[in-house]
Amino acid sequence: MTIQWFPGHMTRARRQIEDKLKLIDVVIELLDARIPMASRNPMMDVIVREKPRLVVLNKFDLADPIVTEKWNQHFLSQGHRVLQIDSTTGKNLDRIPPLCKELLADKIARQIKKGINPRAFRALIVGIPNVGKSTLINKLSGRSLAATGDKPGVTKAQQWIKVGSEMELLDTPGILWPKFEDQEVGYKLAVTGAIKEDILHIEDVAFYAIRYLIKHYPGRLQERYAIEQLPDDLTDSNQIVEVMEVIGRKRGCVVSGGRIDLEKTSGVILRELRAGKLDRLSFETP
Repeated sequence: MTIQWFPGHMTRARRQIEDKLKLIDVVIELLDARIPMASRNPMMDVIVREKPRLVVLNKFDLADPIVTEKWNQHFLSQGHRVLQIDSTTGKNLDRIPPLCKELLADKIARQIKKGINPRAFRALIVGIPNVGKSTLINKLSGRSLAATGDKPGVTKAQQWIKVGSEMELLDTPGILWPKFEDQEVGYKLAVTGAIKEDILHIEDVAFYAIRYLIKHYPGRLQERYAIEQLPDDLTDSNQIVEVMEVIGRKRGCVVSGGRIDLEKTSGVILRELRAGKLDRLSFETP
């Protein structure tokens, strides 16, 4: 399966971001802590150029904490300021404005030296679909100003949103890139819910997830679904499908003749995985 998704509004959003960049003081780049590199749009380095940037790892409560710390050190080694947050509960969100001000400390100092009273700084928030931008903005502002949803592609336009007296946020639609050169990236995005399911072969996505879990988190898989033995050969597709069928039977995804409805089973697997039912999982390491 080849995974691609680049709706027209994303092309417009890129142009709009480039047009607004001259008004921006600092960029907040929101990544999915479970897949920081796969959820990092490579176009952003070109689009935002040399603007000060805060890298925010969202949904860290769903990610493997040991792996997340490795990512934290990775981004620090690249010279970025990094913050781990959970936009749903609001964990660590209060640290975003002061960290942004730290990134702008030299600029603010120059303004004060010239006798200029610093205005509220303007932050551009960017990220791929369904990474939690709108939820983050609503939490920061204390109001339901940005549209939210559990499906990617909810935000279709830009808006300025006031956060206290010192910060203004520009919300933007999530932007994927036109072509995934590495299909592994596409699968990671699909597993974590960044791509609309109605354009996917959900069974292929669940198959990818199960194979990854057998390799990296076998104990989680066995514990969640009471599976006694997992296959040793990850190149044998039939063995992985058999694991999916075991899960389907345990979750009641049985149709006439005792067959397992693999599409329904795949939906169950992905919903439980995304909801953290298999504990905290990461799908890539630095």
